[in-house]
Amino acid sequence: MAKYRIAVIPGDGIGPEVIAEGRKVIDSVADVEWVEYPFGADHYLKTNELVNEDSLKEIKGMDAMYLGALGDPRVKPGVLEKGVLLKLRFYFDQFVNLRPVKLLEGVNCPLKNKGPKDIDFLVVRENTEDFYVGIGNRAKIGKNKQELEVLRSLYSVKFGLDIDVDGSEIAYQIGVLSKKGSERVIRYAFELAKIKNKKRVTAVDKANVLDHVYGYWREIVESVAKEYPGIEHEFNFVDAITMWFVKNPEWYQVVVTPNMFGDIITDLGAMIQGGLGLAPGGNINPDGVSMFEPIHGSAPKYKGMNVANPIATIWAGAMMLEEIGEEKSAEKIINAIQDVLREGKVLTKDLGGTAKTSDVGDAVAKRLKK
Repeated sequence: MAKYRIAVIPGDGIGPEVIAEGRKVIDSVADVEWVEYPFGADHYLKTNELVNEDSLKEIKGMDAMYLGALGDPRVKPGVLEKGVLLKLRFYFDQFVNLRPVKLLEGVNCPLKNKGPKDIDFLVVRENTEDFYVGIGNRAKIGKNKQELEVLRSLYSVKFGLDIDVDGSEIAYQIGVLSKKGSERVIRYAFELAKIKNKKRVTAVDKANVLDHVYGYWREIVESVAKEYPGIEHEFNFVDAITMWFVKNPEWYQVVVTPNMFGDIITDLGAMIQGGLGLAPGGNINPDGVSMFEPIHGSAPKYKGMNVANPIATIWAGAMMLEEIGEEKSAEKIINAIQDVLREGKVLTKDLGGTAKTSDVGDAVAKRLKK
C-alpha cells in the first residue's frame, strides 16, 4: 500500500472535531502521514498571520489537503475566508470545486416523493474567477482614481479606473471570466460526464441580464461541447435551476457553473440531499495539490460539544482518496457511510438521532474493519 503525505488544517469551531473523525476513518483504509497546520482564528489572533509562504511551499510537495472549517466570531467576517481559504484555492490553482449531490438511503429528503434514485448528480463549480476574484472598492462623490489587479497562473489583469461620481457615494465589485479559465473547468465537467457515464451537462449562467460576462461563458460552453458529440448539453439560468432542483432533481447529471452561482446552488443541493452535515466538497487541481472539506461552516456555538455531524467530512475524505488514486478505498468509505445511515442506529441530532460526533466516526470505521 502506498504511503501518502496529507496536509491537515482542522480550522475553527467544530472543524477539529469532524476532522478527527475523518482521519480516523481514512486511517482504517489508507497509510497516511498527516502534517498538521494551525491556520485559523486562534493562530491569527495569536500571531496576526493567516498563511505563511514557507508552509505553502511545503504543502506543494504533499499529496492533498484536508480542511475542517473556517470562521470565528472573534474575527471580522471575510478575513479568514479570504486570507486562508481563498488564498489556498488561488495559490494551488484549485480551479474546480466539485460537489456530489447525492441522497443516501436512510436519509430523509425534504422534497415530497423524492428518493435516492432521484437525487444523484455532480456540480462542477469554477473556483478561481467570476465575482470571487475579490476586487472592487468604494468611490466617494467627486473624482476617484483606483488601480485594481487580478493575478492568476493563467494571466494577470490590471484595471486603471478614473471614476467621476456625482450625487451619491458608490460601491462596486468586478467579476472576471477568462477564456482559458472557463475552458478548463467546462472541459473538466464534460470529461467527468464521460468518466461517470453521464449523458447530459447543464451549464448555469445569467446571460439574459449579465450578458457580457455570462454571454461569453455560453460561447465557451458551446465551443467545448463540440469536442463531446456523445454528450448532450443545455443551459439554465441560475434562478431557474434553483426551481428545477426542487421540482425535478432527477433531470440533472452533471452541472457546470461559474463561481458565484455555484456557491449558491450547491447549498440548495446540500439541503435536498439531507442537509449540510451530509455535503462534501473538493477544491481540485487535477495536476497539482487538491483540498477537500465539508461545505458547512465552523458552527462555533457547537464547538467542543461533540454533536456535529462528521459525515460530510468523512465523505470529503473519500473524495480525497479517489483523487489521489485510491478509488477502491474511497468506495469502501462511501459504502460504509451508506450502511451506517441505512441502519439508522448511529445518527447525530441533525438526522434525528442522539449519537455524538465520535460515535459516527467509530461506527463508520467499525464497518470498514468488518
